[in-house]
This record gives sequence, structure tokens and C-alpha cells, in this order.
Amino acid sequence: MPEFRLYNSMSRSVEPFAPADGETVRMYACGPTVYNPAHLGNFRTFLFSDLLRRALRLAGFKVQQVMNLTDVDDKIIKRATEQKKSVREVTEPVIGMFNVDRDYLRIEPAEHYPRATDFIVEMVDLVRRLEQKGIAYQADDKSVYFAIDKFPGYGRLSRLDTRELKAGARVAQDDYAKENAQDFALWKAATPDDEACGAAWDSPWGRGRPGWHLECSAMAMSLLGDTIDIHTGGIDLQFPHHEDEIAQSEAATGKPFARFWCHGAFLLTDGSKMAKRVGNVATVQDLRAQNVSAAAVRHLMFSTHYRKQLNLSGAALEASMEAVRRVGDFAERLASATGGTPKLAELAETFRGEFDEALRDDLNAPRAQAALFVFINHANAELDKRGSDAAGLAAARDAFARADGVLDIVPEQEGVDAGLAAWVDQQLAARKAARGRRDFAAADQIRKSLEEKGIVVEDTPQGARWKKVR
Repeated sequence: MPEFRLYNSMSRSVEPFAPADGETVRMYACGPTVYNPAHLGNFRTFLFSDLLRRALRLAGFKVQQVMNLTDVDDKIIKRATEQKKSVREVTEPVIGMFNVDRDYLRIEPAEHYPRATDFIVEMVDLVRRLEQKGIAYQADDKSVYFAIDKFPGYGRLSRLDTRELKAGARVAQDDYAKENAQDFALWKAATPDDEACGAAWDSPWGRGRPGWHLECSAMAMSLLGDTIDIHTGGIDLQFPHHEDEIAQSEAATGKPFARFWCHGAFLLTDGSKMAKRVGNVATVQDLRAQNVSAAAVRHLMFSTHYRKQLNLSGAALEASMEAVRRVGDFAERLASATGGTPKLAELAETFRGEFDEALRDDLNAPRAQAALFVFINHANAELDKRGSDAAGLAAARDAFARADGVLDIVPEQEGVDAGLAAWVDQQLAARKAARGRRDFAAADQIRKSLEEKGIVVEDTPQGARWKKVR
């Protein structure tokens, strides 16, 4: 079996990867800041993380993934202040939308979805440790800052020219430009707006709140340990967010924070970076309104390597919709076939090897998908022969199911009313929530309501799937 290899942004090279303990990959993924619904640029990164965790499991590893939900930061407080709401009133519905969108795109649930506001104690403790080491200091504005000149390795992930560092100059905002690298805020003194919207907590330095960068370090180390195996995120987070995470984590522990840094490239819309500020945002809800299936979105996202920019266009979406229709047709044909040929087993074995090799080569999803379509073409030719070989058919089914367990690009059945599909998705979300709080009676009642509408639900490792049978 070839080794699993990943591009490490820290070394700027593709390196052999295995978890530190040889068994379980401890992976942290930067999740959404929940003041607006996540756009498709965000979801490209989340789908990359989904593909990575599935590929790691296919390679024989276990995965413990943490994806944070940033539910307090500058943008959220600004939104809460404008709307005269609490931060919780702003973030709660957005988290609900994120969960619905994530489920729709078939993104496997992470093992943990910590909210920043649930880890304030751990954040305060991290700042205290840095202060005790002489690396954090409280300034005249009562906020606590990280002294970047006290951390010699600052800037190595983003290849920041250390001559650009402005030691002693401070920056309070969470996000800032590369040329403004300064001491960054770990703990921000509370303002009247913070207090009004419920974004202030007691601390040794007075009332305040955590900085965005501090949040991820505290949550990652609390749930995964001082050194994690893989840290993922969009390339735009490399500086300042990930650079600051490294500085505050390693300064506190004296250990490497992450063994591998894996960054996904931008999603473009007709050549421009997708971002809220330029107004070319497309959401998952937009795609659903246009009847674009989750399978088609996944196929499109995996058609370009995660480290290359991907252009979202109408033509590309149409091509992916047609591609997954072919995959769906083959899935149905394979399921209803009564026999195959010995050649099918050979094709399946070749396909398994090529598929695995592609994914183990820095998650080369385009090559893996190409291998799938070659297999579909050749397997269809064998099925045309209407053979009776059960072993060949079984091998083909197993190889196809194994690959789709990673790509997950078999589309839902067509011909289902959009209103019914939306209702079913709402019911499944409610059922999942009921099961999460162990209210199995409510979950069973929801399932019964679905069955009365002719909807059969199948629970799979990738989540609930449904089919209309009448």
C-alpha cells in the first residue's frame, strides 16, 4: 500500500503523512464565523476537509475532527449592535443554517463543534500562561496583547519578512493586512457595545472578551492536545489567523502546535475571488433554489485539486450535473443487475488501486474522479454482455460503493417535488436534533410522518438518506 502524502504549507512540500500515534488523526478545521450564512467559498474549504477525513479513513486511520464555530468576534458584535440583539440572537439562527447547508452537501459531521463562548475559561487560562512567561502584557487600553518580538519563529508559516514586524505597535482588530504585522490582541477590554450584546466576561484583567485568534488555539488544544496532526483552513487564513495561532500556542506550550498545515485555495466566480464584500456571493440556498444537487456541487468542487483556484460558472455546474447523472444511472444499473462477467472483477481491482493511489497523492480528487468514470465506461460495457458471474458483479459493486463512500456523488432520485424535498430535509434536521437530545419518541414520530408521505429513511455513516417509494 503506497504511503499517504500531503502538502504541508509550513514546509512548502508534499510529505509522507501518518498520525503521530499511528492510529488516530487529530484534525482541526477552522469553521464559520456565524454572523452571515457561509458562502460557497467557505463550503469549498469545508468540502476539502470532508474529503480529507474520508480519504484518511479509507487509508485505514481513525479521525477525530474538531470544527469550531466562531460565535463571538468583531463582526458578530457589530451585527448585534446594529440590530440591537445579543450575540446569541445573531449567531443561533446562522448556526442552524450552517447545519442545514452542511447536511445538504453531505459533509460528514465532525466529532466536535465547539462554540467559542463555551471555552472562555480555557481562553483566559491560555492568556494567563502567556503572561506568566512574559510574552503577553496588558496595555494602557486594558487589553492584553501578544508581544511578537518575544516569539522568534513568528511569520514562518506565511513567510513573513520579519523586517516588516512592528514590535511594540499594537493592532486590536481581528483581521489585518500583512504589512501591518503588530502585537495582536489576546484579550480585549470590554466596550459598552460588548456589554450591551452579552459579549463580555470577567477575567484577571477586567471585563473583556477573547480575540479571534486566541479562540481557535484554546479550543484546539483543549479538545485535541498540545500538538495536533493536521490543521486545515482556507488559504486566506494563513495570515494573520494561523500565524497568530502558532505563536500563542507554541509560546505557551513549548511544543509544535500542528504537524501539518493544509490550506484550500479560493473559489472564484467568473474569475473573481468569492467574498461577501464584492457582492458575488452564492450560497447553498441559492443552489437549492436552482435545483442543483449536492452530488453536482461535490463533483464540481472535487474536479479541481484543492490547492488550485476553482472557477464557479454556469457551464461548470451544468457539466457536473450531467456527470453525476451518469454516476446515478450507473449506480441504479449496478444495483439492479443480476450478474456480471469475470472481467468486472479485474476492472474493479484496477479501479481500486488507481482510486487509492490518487487520493494518497496529496488528495488528488480530479484523478480519483477520472478513474471512476473510466471504470463506469468499462463496467457498462461488461454489463451489456448480460453475464451470470456473481463474483464479478459483487466486486464491481464493492469497488463502486467504496469510492462513493469518499466522493459521495450519487445524486438523489429525480422527479421529487422541490417543496416536498425541502419539507423532508426540515423533518430530517428535526429528527437529527431530537436524536441528539435523546428524545427518541419524537424522532420515531418524525420517521412515521415521513413514512406516511411515502418517504423511506436510511441511516448511513454519512447521515440520513431518503427515497420516495410511492
